Amino acid sequence: MIKVSHLSKIYKMDGLQTTALSDVSFIVHKGEFVAIMGPSGSGKSTLMHILGALDLPTSGEYYLDNRNVSQLSDDELADIRNRQIGFVFQAYNLLPRTTALKNVILPMVYAGVPKEKRLAKAKKYLTMVGLADRMEHYSNQLSGGQQQRVAIARALVNDPKIILADEPTGNLATAQGQEIMKIFQKLNQEGHTIVMITHEPSIAKYAKRVINLRDGKIVADKK
Repeated sequence: MIKVSHLSKIYKMDGLQTTALSDVSFIVHKGEFVAIMGPSGSGKSTLMHILGALDLPTSGEYYLDNRNVSQLSDDELADIRNRQIGFVFQAYNLLPRTTALKNVILPMVYAGVPKEKRLAKAKKYLTMVGLADRMEHYSNQLSGGQQQRVAIARALVNDPKIILADEPTGNLATAQGQEIMKIFQKLNQEGHTIVMITHEPSIAKYAKRVINLRDGKIVADKK
């Protein structure tokens, strides 16, 4: 599903260069649940941006479902972000004065899903994450845990190849975070491929495999 081969990312500014990733290689198979861990500055956020087609590597290659993402145009990258990758962010990234239902429908509008299918799919996934009775609530009327559930439903509606979760419990209390991780576990058991960034060992343990980064390099990869 994902193949990262000798990936490096170097940032240049004012004549100085910083190596964020250095010769990183790994494979994620369909149906895996992988956590990427590391301290601040380890390169995990840079790696997440590349996996999410939000940035390109300086060198090396990234394949998603046998397609070389590292060589695509901006339009092709935007299409992959919308159709093949489901994002779940620490800050939820919901529209605040919009209902949960409309937040989940929006990605399908951009993807060209027929109007008659959008509502049914949005209701299906909101029900799946336990928000059947909160669909018409505005985002700012929901708790943090509920907002993250909306974000998960939104990530699923376009049937992505992978779900990328960037510190998905970072803004949540411990109990809410555990509930969110149980949803991810259930999704993985149903066959979804999940790659998650986290700095918390207690969250990483929900994954089936943990890749540790330090100073832009993989220092451990354990199942």
